[in-house]
Amino acid sequence: MIYADMSTQELFVAAARKSLSVGKKSLSAPQSLDLAAQVSAVDLGLKPALLYDSNSASSEQVQQYLSSLQSSQLVSKSLLTLDLNGNTLIVNPVTVGSNLEQVLHDSVVAMINVCHSLEKPTITDLLRGELKSMIQDLLHLLRRFEQLTEAEKPLYVGGKCEEWNLCTVFGLLLGYPVTYWFDQTKSFENCLSMTPLMVTTAAATWQADTTDHRCCLYSFSIPAVLLEETQSNLEHWGLGLKEKFKQQNVLKDLSVCQTTVTLPSVCL
Repeated sequence: MIYADMSTQELFVAAARKSLSVGKKSLSAPQSLDLAAQVSAVDLGLKPALLYDSNSASSEQVQQYLSSLQSSQLVSKSLLTLDLNGNTLIVNPVTVGSNLEQVLHDSVVAMINVCHSLEKPTITDLLRGELKSMIQDLLHLLRRFEQLTEAEKPLYVGGKCEEWNLCTVFGLLLGYPVTYWFDQTKSFENCLSMTPLMVTTAAATWQADTTDHRCCLYSFSIPAVLLEETQSNLEHWGLGLKEKFKQQNVLKDLSVCQTTVTLPSVCL
């Protein structure tokens, strides 16, 4: 049971420990606070969605956690849980819908082909039709979201998502300025091995009661060879994030930093 006289921080931690335990192991207080900060960022529209990866809790457990937060009025009732082929996301349907509409009409997201057969990653427009179809399917999904009131179960995406490249879908749902694509009918490998990647990370401080918690809001990579071609996408994303950040007072001290890494293998 979650008590009304608990602090905001304690309520978030209690909700996580109550709903998200796997076996006898529950999330630690730092993990619970990091998740709380992330969900708060989604609720504020600072990020459109959160891909849940704190532990192996099921989508039903994540829904229970979200419902508990909503019952305690810690987040709005508009947030929903989405299960994509066993991957769980907490989604702000308004922000996701707005982002997808913009991608559909303004091409603000660069689609990068990283098929294993390529010598190096390339930006592709040849898949624009496939991307458009995927976005339209996602928007249709969001309209189904809007018909739900205080969903008690996650929204499961069935057979349709088996045709999607989930790496591409996650890039779209998480609000990245670039998204990767590869031909999964041929191989799930990619051409990013030993390819210099610029990793962009956006972090902020969540003000929770007496303790401030620093958390990562975004982390995505762009092949260094494509930085010039994707610069406008990156700048548009950065300006949009800064503008949204100014419109709230829950998170503070936004920082965006970039580092370059080269890895022997990259799992997407």
